[in-house]
Amino acid sequence: MTASEMPISPTAFAFLADLVYRRSRIRLGPDKQAFVSGRLGGHLRAIDCASFDAYCRLLDSPAGADEIGVVIDLLSTNHTQFFREPDHFDFLAREVLPRAAARPLRVWCAAAASGEEAYSLAIVLAEHFAGSAADDWTLVASDISRRMLDRCRRAIYAADQVRLPDAGMLPRHFRRGFGEWEGYYRVKPALRRRVAIEHVNLFQAAYPWPAGFEVIFCRNVMIYFDAESRQALVERLFEQLTPGGHLFVGHAEGLQGLRHRFRAVAPGVYERPRRAGR
Repeated sequence: MTASEMPISPTAFAFLADLVYRRSRIRLGPDKQAFVSGRLGGHLRAIDCASFDAYCRLLDSPAGADEIGVVIDLLSTNHTQFFREPDHFDFLAREVLPRAAARPLRVWCAAAASGEEAYSLAIVLAEHFAGSAADDWTLVASDISRRMLDRCRRAIYAADQVRLPDAGMLPRHFRRGFGEWEGYYRVKPALRRRVAIEHVNLFQAAYPWPAGFEVIFCRNVMIYFDAESRQALVERLFEQLTPGGHLFVGHAEGLQGLRHRFRAVAPGVYERPRRAGR
């Protein structure tokens, strides 16, 4: 057992797994007990909570309302990187952006985590529309984790994280750190201002914006949901897209086995048809 882990009873694990599923649709199987203990054990010690059973009693009381968000935050998986699965960014720049007619062009990066994917999208948009009269786009970056969204807002990354497909993108879109920030880069203010950061649960009753996105990136998040939740989310994402809009999902996900109204156009890329039945 690591320093951060704490013994967790079957009853406490079942309570936490049910809570996390109801609030986020993230499914924690029985093999995740060590994961939960490792992720939450340090927090329990920090708040002087003696056991997981005591913590569950806190969560089940009015006094524990704020702690529920902490649990979801600490148990959500947030792995990401700049230009991950790069063929999707190539497809966006080559096939989608030249044909996009809507202005402003609206893009949603769902499950943005610490921001690498959102800023990758912003770089593609900025590069494509640079110097163009059509440079009218907005990008929403959302995530369920407030901790990750704080990192997204800071937009500071270690040099070895900033791996870009074109070396010229680095000086165009990042500032190099000096002194105590040597070895780090920060996204330039001009690009950060184009990214609206929102705390959003993909399964909340309503989203804080109107539908009508041209592009939605919701990649490598549905793998954590069960089939029923994936089905519900895909339907919601379809309704969020404008006709002719594109949904990008992770290569390990796809929409196989789900009922949907999308048209597959490339690996992990789906289009909402412009007309019913098309």
